[in-house]
Amino acid sequence: MSFSEKKHESISRHDFIEVVLNKHTNQKSIHALVSFKKEELICLFAAKETFETPNYLTLQIDLNKHISLYPEFLQYTNHGCSPNVFFDTTNMKLVAIKEIEIGDELLFFYPSTELDMAQSFLCSCENVNCIKNIQGALHLDEEVLKNYRLNDFIQSQITNIKQSGIS
Repeated sequence: MSFSEKKHESISRHDFIEVVLNKHTNQKSIHALVSFKKEELICLFAAKETFETPNYLTLQIDLNKHISLYPEFLQYTNHGCSPNVFFDTTNMKLVAIKEIEIGDELLFFYPSTELDMAQSFLCSCENVNCIKNIQGALHLDEEVLKNYRLNDFIQSQITNIKQSGIS
């Protein structure tokens, strides 16, 4: 199933995903070309480059360590307040956290990999549990964060903050 319909244009196809351009918003996204079961490995990834500060394409893996992704098409994995994938930055695996059907957009929860994002934005996912202002895990209540899988670094930082009593 291809998304090369009237408002979408296929940019590239890979073994398991298609990169799609929304012609109306000019936003790129990735969509499944195969289905995945919950907890199934989607793909391995690596750090293409490492940076000391975040940018809008990086994932945080340590206090001053942010990585860009390889394969590069993974940079088009957009945010969702109801994510279906998780970037396991300890094991460098992209994992399905919900059932994913052919055609589904792959979405991850940005604060699961960022303490304080380089560029915050207002989410427009329209999910009933949408958190609206996406800034990073430091800007969310613990009650919100407990609903999401967080990478090991983010989880350790949230635990440290909780133990130190800093809000």
